[in-house]
Amino acid sequence: MISIENITKQYGKFTAVDQINLHIKKGEIFGFLGPNGAGKTTTLKMMTGLLKINTGRISIGGFDIAKAPLEVKKLIGYIPDRPYIYEKLSGKEFLDFIAGIYHISYEKKEAKIKNLFQLFELDKWADELIESYSLGMKQKLVMAANILHDPEVYIVDEPMVGLDPKSARIVKEIFIDLGKAGKTLFISTHSLEIVETLCNSIGIIMNGKIIAKGTLKEVKEMAKTEKTGLEDIFLSLTGAPDLSNVLAHIK
Repeated sequence: MISIENITKQYGKFTAVDQINLHIKKGEIFGFLGPNGAGKTTTLKMMTGLLKINTGRISIGGFDIAKAPLEVKKLIGYIPDRPYIYEKLSGKEFLDFIAGIYHISYEKKEAKIKNLFQLFELDKWADELIESYSLGMKQKLVMAANILHDPEVYIVDEPMVGLDPKSARIVKEIFIDLGKAGKTLFISTHSLEIVETLCNSIGIIMNGKIIAKGTLKEVKEMAKTEKTGLEDIFLSLTGAPDLSNVLAHIK
């Protein structure tokens, strides 16, 4: 469903993403991990067409993002790490706007919007301006907007930003249900717990390069560690800091 072939992104002399290759199957929930500045968000933005690829190719659902961007955008839903929304609209007006973009019929969108507001516990805020929403509420509204048009592929950057524990649990359950329904999810996150709970496979990027990919078991074998926790595996692959003298430096 998602094919990333030798993609590179450079900013002047700096290479943010360096010839990475990933292939994600239909119905797979893929976790994309890496330290800050590793190239995760840059990769996601190239997948959505927000950034131009310098070299390489990305195809989603058989469509090349560079050659058929509209076809790709019909297939994907993008949940960024920061919810950029038209804040002078109400929540209901925003979802009506999204429904119009994707040509969803009036009857279908009215029922679905009502259900989504209830699911994300935003029904009391449906007619309030988005500028009055908290960060977590805006994040839930963006997720509702993506589910509304029923994409085949969800590209997600730090999905739990601003969410309280109850909302985070709801989102996890939604992602699991989407995977069971055959949707493909590409989730970039710093939360190892989310990856362990949700993902069928993972990829770890560091300094713009993929340093490990596969199932948790396969990545553990690459890390060559006896420890089974994803945190230990991640730190083994990316370089665990020596914290033995931290307090001595602070005092």
